[in-house]
Amino acid sequence: MPASRSPEPRSFVAVALLALVVAAFAMGVSPVFVRYAGVGPFTSAFYRVFLALPLLWVLAAIEVRRATVAVPKRWSRADVLAGLFFVLDLFFWHLAIFNTTIANATLLACMAPVWVMLFSLVIGERVTRPMVAGLALCVSGAVALVGSSWQLAPERLLGDLYGIGTSLGFGLYFLAVRVARRTAPAAVVLARSTVITAVGLAVIAGVAENSWVPATLGGAVALVAMATISHVGGQGLLAWALGHLSAAFSSLVIFLEALAGALFGWIFFGETLGFWQIVGGLAILAGIWVARPRGAHAEEGPAAP
Repeated sequence: MPASRSPEPRSFVAVALLALVVAAFAMGVSPVFVRYAGVGPFTSAFYRVFLALPLLWVLAAIEVRRATVAVPKRWSRADVLAGLFFVLDLFFWHLAIFNTTIANATLLACMAPVWVMLFSLVIGERVTRPMVAGLALCVSGAVALVGSSWQLAPERLLGDLYGIGTSLGFGLYFLAVRVARRTAPAAVVLARSTVITAVGLAVIAGVAENSWVPATLGGAVALVAMATISHVGGQGLLAWALGHLSAAFSSLVIFLEALAGALFGWIFFGETLGFWQIVGGLAILAGIWVARPRGAHAEEGPAAP
């Protein structure tokens, strides 16, 4: 069990919640960048983390200098595990895309909060009844977002299993980052874990694709945008918020990534956004509202800034 920590004031909880919302949309736009990148999916995933490293290390150095408590110089086990779990998440995500429908892959990837709630006790955090009720609403919303595109078929069973692997990887990533944030600032945790992720994805991309150069200047710009917006911005805000909100509640807010994906698909690619997609988005918002932290000191945050 972790040591007792001082509770967060309501105002800080509100700021952390806003950070999660922005993070969800920043990560939700990443498929747009992948489509324009002009390289293979594993290679684009590698560039997403590799190109983010210089900025992340600058931010990490700034956080270390500003920290009011000593930042551990040694990498924690949670830092390393967060990097490995993110490799697992991206690896299975791209396999799912190629081996089942996009709808199936998206819906199954959204099941990460199920794993977070199942394993929250392992890291010493409780799951409340409102969180479980919120999860049910968010899952229902995700199903509505996918709508009739969701299909079960024997020939897609392997791809669906890859989708479940995606959700497991992302769920475990949540928990690892939450633990790492108890002792280190957000940018430090993200910079260290991203090094591990970049090495893992470099190996996978080299074996599976081995084509590193974008075909167009627009593709290169898309890769840089994905690194800065989706990884530094999205994952960075997520890591910061996980220092102030529980992993279980935070994972529910990231359901907004599915809503963001539907919105960006409608804006950039003219994909359908009909009645059930709107109902699904409202159900996700309702689930987050039901599960929201309550009380003046709703959450306990770690000592790290």
